[in-house]
Amino acid sequence: MILASAIVQVVAGAAFTCTPIVVWGGDGPIWCAEGPKVRLGGIAAREMDGTCRKGHPCPRASAIAARDALVGLLGGPRGGLRTGHIAVKTPTMQCVSHGSARGARTAALCALPGVGDLSCAMVRTNTVVRWVRYGGAQLCR
Repeated sequence: MILASAIVQVVAGAAFTCTPIVVWGGDGPIWCAEGPKVRLGGIAAREMDGTCRKGHPCPRASAIAARDALVGLLGGPRGGLRTGHIAVKTPTMQCVSHGSARGARTAALCALPGVGDLSCAMVRTNTVVRWVRYGGAQLCR
């Protein structure tokens, strides 16, 4: 699998579809077949090196546990890439952008068929924590 390097930003408020193909961490990015890289809004997970960024909420669960929980919600692993990304294959999600999440990522709240709101589902795994940033104020009400 080759990952495109093009930056695809989705403007705040725009609805878009995302067919996940690879995952990096528990809050993303999720690489979409359509181009965007989604950072799940309303939640925070540990960085993949196990740390938490200054000023960000810091969950107790490990980064690997959060990533694996997200991969599980997305249908389970379908292999890995040399970059450390985990390949997934799941139905297309419906997302709403909250704008840029630094770099090439789009912050978004996404709903997955059979799962519902993906950020809320991740909170229920106890591997991430709620965060008001990127739409978390109305998360899981």
